[in-house]
Amino acid sequence: MDQSPAMLRIARPRLPNASLVQADALLPPFADRSFDLLLCAHFYGHLGLADRARFVAVAKRIANRVLVIDAALREGVLPEEVQTRILQDGSRHTVYKRFFTSADLIAEWGGGSVLYDGRWFIAVVC
Repeated sequence: MDQSPAMLRIARPRLPNASLVQADALLPPFADRSFDLLLCAHFYGHLGLADRARFVAVAKRIANRVLVIDAALREGVLPEEVQTRILQDGSRHTVYKRFFTSADLIAEWGGGSVLYDGRWFIAVVC
């Protein structure tokens, strides 16, 4: 699932047997408990406070478990910041970015377990 048609066009030839859905992650078109496991990779850390609460509620509604992979909080990095990203085409984008400890991420999701706790990223199942 992605909200961007361009990303889905890129994904389609790479995943010929997958079902690809264009949708907003905060309003996914899936029924309760549609998935055993939902993967959220390097997405949650870009959500503001209100959207985080909405996403956690939606993810818990549509999936039995959620695997969250995101950036680890490490020395020399603030827990949250605004970053400017420059893409290969030269375009510049400002993004909100958060960094997590596994304990903080599990607390935000109301429980879970750590799969990986590294210097650059963490993975937890909630």
